[in-house]
Amino acid sequence: MKKNKMLSTALVAVFASAAAFGAQAADTGFYAGAGVGQSYVDEGAYDDEDTAFSVFGGYQFNRYFGLEGGYADFGKLEPRGTGTPLEASSVYLTAVGTVPITDNFSAYAKAGFQRWDLDRSIPSIVGNTDDNGTDPTYGLGVQYRFTDNVALRGEYSRFEVEDTDLDLAQIQLRYDF
Repeated sequence: MKKNKMLSTALVAVFASAAAFGAQAADTGFYAGAGVGQSYVDEGAYDDEDTAFSVFGGYQFNRYFGLEGGYADFGKLEPRGTGTPLEASSVYLTAVGTVPITDNFSAYAKAGFQRWDLDRSIPSIVGNTDDNGTDPTYGLGVQYRFTDNVALRGEYSRFEVEDTDLDLAQIQLRYDF
């Protein structure tokens, strides 16, 4: 319940900031991109990191607000000691609130829901038999726009998987249509 309250508060803040900046739309349209980085887990039986990949796309309603969907592959996470590695992925939908700092540089926050998928259940959670589910995801990032169509982003996101947190730090390339 605490997760839902925190996510609801974050979404209200994103929507409120978008409404406050309203119709001053300058940058609108569809975009797509891909990223590479590092996934981290340090909970229960797992303490590992691996190379992670993502693809994403979205629609920018104005320069302050957009919706984004994507897919993240967290790689193979090894358990402490002995055991079977865990492979995880996620499909997500988030609201993205952006704060322009200069003409080319901006910061953003995102919050939404994700559908995670594990190759097997997490043994460190007592009674857990699920290998997929739906939980919140949220993150922060910065973006530098090289041209009207190309931007480089640095992003740190958290994907909650039941009571386990999967973190993802990555560099992303975004292309606006």
